[in-house]
Amino acid sequence: MPTPWWARALIWLLIPLTGGALLLLVVRAAWWLSLPGPFALIRRLPAPTTTAVAVTLGVLLGAVLAALVDRESLTVRIGPAEVVLSRPGTESRVPRADVAVAFPDRDQLILLGHTGRELTRAPCHLSVRRLRAGFTERGIAWADQDPYLSVYRRWVPGLPEIEPTAHALFAARQTALTARDERDQHELRTELGRLGYVVRDDHKRQYWRHADG
Repeated sequence: MPTPWWARALIWLLIPLTGGALLLLVVRAAWWLSLPGPFALIRRLPAPTTTAVAVTLGVLLGAVLAALVDRESLTVRIGPAEVVLSRPGTESRVPRADVAVAFPDRDQLILLGHTGRELTRAPCHLSVRRLRAGFTERGIAWADQDPYLSVYRRWVPGLPEIEPTAHALFAARQTALTARDERDQHELRTELGRLGYVVRDDHKRQYWRHADG
């Protein structure tokens, strides 16, 4: 189940074109509105030059953004032995027998094990309809939302149910959430998973449950 080729083509076509059009609009506004400051320099250049530079720069910036978006395109392969979630530059393989249920959470696809442990998650923009059909037709259960949603509790420092080591990891991850450090968030989520905690984020708040549900 890869991201459709036409969707990726649209990303590479529309985002650069939109970038060029937006930057051209900014340049034209600088001319029409006689904006001060740096925009005064734009008005001193010949109109054809500013137009060409604005469009070229906008397209290039749009291409960079398109590359970042395309990097998030996910391919899901469900084989006899394993489920593979792959994106450009990264791949996650999970034994098929270990997967109890798959479900979407906002813009992510999550696979859970039979004890409720989170096996893997990946950014996903594939349609829910395609994902549901792909998993269920291959004999893997699908849920339209987290089946443990009602079990989560909000993390706050000092909860007696959470061991000190986990509290330290939650605190570090809270700092990573505030700083929008996605790499640190991912690594600390993995560490908490090893201790038996499943983490769910709601904006910059952390919610948790034990892996045994």
